[in-house]
Amino acid sequence: MIVKMTKYAFVVLESDREDFLARLQQLGLVDVTITGREPSERDAELVRLIDSRREVAEYLRTFAAEAKLGAPEYAATGNAAATENGKVEAGKGAFAGKAYSTSAAPYSTSAEAIERYAEAREGLELTAAELARYKNLLEEVAPWGEFDPAKLRELARLGVPTEDIFAEAGIDTSQGIKLPDESPAQMRTRIAELEAERDGWSASMVRAAATLPAIDAEIEGLKDSLQFYQTATSGMAAADGTLVVMEAWAREKQAAEVDKMLTDYPGVIHLKDRPTPQDDTPVELHNSRIVRPFEFIGEMYALPKYGTMDLTRWFAPFYMLFFAFCLADAGYGLLIFGGGLALTLKGKDGMKTIGKLSMWCGGAAVVFGFLVGSLFGLDIKTWSIFAGKPIFFPTDSMFLFSLALALGVLHILFGLTLKAITLARAFGLKYAMSTVGWIVTVLTGIVMLAPGMMGMELAIPKVALYVSFGVGGFLMLFMNNPGKNPLVNLGGGLWNTYNDITGFLSDALSYIRLFAIGLSGGVLAMVFNDLAAGMSGDIPVLKQLIMLIILLIGHGLNLFMSALSSMVHPLRLTFVEFYKNSGFENTTRIFNPLKQTGQREQNGADE
Repeated sequence: MIVKMTKYAFVVLESDREDFLARLQQLGLVDVTITGREPSERDAELVRLIDSRREVAEYLRTFAAEAKLGAPEYAATGNAAATENGKVEAGKGAFAGKAYSTSAAPYSTSAEAIERYAEAREGLELTAAELARYKNLLEEVAPWGEFDPAKLRELARLGVPTEDIFAEAGIDTSQGIKLPDESPAQMRTRIAELEAERDGWSASMVRAAATLPAIDAEIEGLKDSLQFYQTATSGMAAADGTLVVMEAWAREKQAAEVDKMLTDYPGVIHLKDRPTPQDDTPVELHNSRIVRPFEFIGEMYALPKYGTMDLTRWFAPFYMLFFAFCLADAGYGLLIFGGGLALTLKGKDGMKTIGKLSMWCGGAAVVFGFLVGSLFGLDIKTWSIFAGKPIFFPTDSMFLFSLALALGVLHILFGLTLKAITLARAFGLKYAMSTVGWIVTVLTGIVMLAPGMMGMELAIPKVALYVSFGVGGFLMLFMNNPGKNPLVNLGGGLWNTYNDITGFLSDALSYIRLFAIGLSGGVLAMVFNDLAAGMSGDIPVLKQLIMLIILLIGHGLNLFMSALSSMVHPLRLTFVEFYKNSGFENTTRIFNPLKQTGQREQNGADE
């Protein structure tokens, strides 16, 4: 659901502006509208700083992953978690030939860490290039054995042809020989020196990686500074510049805390009101723990506009069902459920959300896969334990094709119903009647046609259906624009009817992809099972080994492709068909209260 907001207007003395905003930032509950300003050089400077720090943090995380270092824990204060001796733990691993173990002491500040990171990165790049050059040279002269380049040059000076010396040693001189400046022993010594130098730079990089929490805290502080600066330089001047007027927003349930702060702050006048449809009200979602993981899906597209309906709870069951239809295998669903459970238990906050979403979708796939009788491509309907039990869906292609279309029609009609409810709430019932008429017309058509298609008799009198069809048609044609001339309504209604019919048909046919993806994944699973059984031979142990390899590779590839399709295509059905038919409107603004999550800059950011 969309969190209810309260609108504020502040009138503050220009001289008190920054102090007042600092109090709001400490409160952390108010989103101040940024108006009346153009981006400045200070904006660009802070953005550059944030981007540069993010680049450093990203490089250090990649370095730590490649070096298999234990990532430093993030405490609530933003500092690195320390061991008893005050050092950040780093797990054992190998990077560039060096094993790092026990611990690495972080640098005292993020600024020092970034400075040392820059030196170490340049040093590592230069050292790596020089190491590669020396190793290539050593490989080229390895067939020559040990030699002294100075003595060879002295022989050449005395007139002794060095080509003859190499030819006697069995070395091909047809391409010419360029004598190196150093002997193999000297090269090996230089390689050892470069490796030690590389290890020194790597150790500096390890310490910089151990300082990641402080760097992240600095990034948050810079973001706070940017937000504060943009807010402090916005607003509308009044009374010859002595006053500034600002618009702000707070969650309705937290308005009392904001009111108390405003009451305690001297010299500020504030007005409080409810948002109007003309306002660019910021949006924040708050759903139950069950629905919350599906907000991740909706945020891929956009958040809903304030005053409309949050569709998350309504598309969530359909998304699970469509995912299950596309995957259509209980075994694959069980693997996805298990992966989601592992992420939920062991992952960080963002990964926990993905883990919970995977558990819901994987669980739905387990149920649907069981109902169609598929477990890793095996037909479990033939197993003796299930013999004669009517618990499975018919799995002929026609039934699954019809089921996909039926789900599509249901999905579209549900979206239209939500659109009618939203219009009725926002503007009144009469503005929803055209949509209601379209729903009635479609449902009547289904009731009239479905029994004949299924070989059944129509149970409802035809007169009742004709009346229903007429009522729906009237609402579609004459209530599409309430208050306008009937002829204008009729013309608009005819045009809308044409668009609605063609749109409905194309939207409904889009759901055939559910059937096609599920069928293709199931066929591939069976093919890999047949390959494993047919290509493994008859030699004991070897047979089982070959079967296992084919099954792991085949089902691994099929699971990857099926899971990807099962995620992407339901997204398309949600964002295109469902969002369109439900009248979804996206917001241009997300609720972002002025808050202090890091250490805000005090010099420069407030100037």
